[in-house]
Amino acid sequence: MPAFLTDDWFTTVEQLTAQAGDLNLPPALANLAINLVVTDTSGNTELSLDGGKIVKGSSANAKTTLNMDAETLRKVFLEFDMAAAMQAFMTGKIKVQGDMSQLMALQTAKPSQEQKDLFKKVLEHTA
Repeated sequence: MPAFLTDDWFTTVEQLTAQAGDLNLPPALANLAINLVVTDTSGNTELSLDGGKIVKGSSANAKTTLNMDAETLRKVFLEFDMAAAMQAFMTGKIKVQGDMSQLMALQTAKPSQEQKDLFKKVLEHTA
């Protein structure tokens, strides 16, 4: 099982995403692109949430960048822990650059069951 945010982990995420097929996303999520800069002990890792999928590297389509630590990313995006997201934002663990309205779309849009299933599989394959 690959360690979170390593190259092997991104390869596994890509494979699981391809196997998942159509994620049946609501338009608010299907059209959303957000860049993430995640800091951990090994430095910064850049990834994006683009069209409901986790992608290594930044998205040219993103108008918003979130900066956070790896633990916060895991809780918010893989475990869909919105209480942790609000707490992290309020305490400054999530810093926002760019278009804040993108975050509102993230907060109000409900992930599809297919996306939840994909992220659950990603979490199961994450050390």
